[in-house]
Amino acid sequence: MLKFQELLLFALAAFVLVISPGPNMIYLISRSITQGRMAGLLSLAGVMVGFLFHIIMVSFGLTAILAEVPFLYELIRYLGVSYLLYLAFQAINPKGKFVFEARNDLSNDSPRKLFTMGLLTNVLNPKVAMFYLSFFPQFIKPEHGNPLLQSLQLGITQMLVSFSVNFSLVLAASQMARFFAHNPFWIKIQKWFMASILVALAVRMAKSKA
Repeated sequence: MLKFQELLLFALAAFVLVISPGPNMIYLISRSITQGRMAGLLSLAGVMVGFLFHIIMVSFGLTAILAEVPFLYELIRYLGVSYLLYLAFQAINPKGKFVFEARNDLSNDSPRKLFTMGLLTNVLNPKVAMFYLSFFPQFIKPEHGNPLLQSLQLGITQMLVSFSVNFSLVLAASQMARFFAHNPFWIKIQKWFMASILVALAVRMAKSKA
């Protein structure tokens, strides 16, 4: 099993990635603002099931591939560094869209469609796939035991972090949208803070060794 310090660092990385705007967050906030909290929660349920798909695919896939082709660790590591730096740039990009400016002209959907769209939004989300592919190998160590069990432990941790953050966003979406609309200065603070953390994670990943 993973050491507590490593798991805590991974949880921090998962937190930073989940608060960086992406398809999941934009969809959940849009639904919550447009159709209410229940719609946001139904969409979130679909998103969480989508995480299970990614965890199963990545856990079994990485365990097999990294065991047979060790040099792929270095390739995945540098792809992960590049992706983190890209997210950092997107966070401060003046042309980027702030997540609480999400679409508010969506039509009302049925509970089944809300769940299905949440599921598909996550399954087809490249941000989630890139996070798993680039971060899992950095924390999975043979000396800590079965790589598959470590991967599943990381996946469960990421799901708990993501659920906690997104659940809070769904409940507070309308209030936060109004707050940022009246306090645009805090948008800049949030963007630069997020970019700084992403760069720090990229540097940490670049220095890590197999």
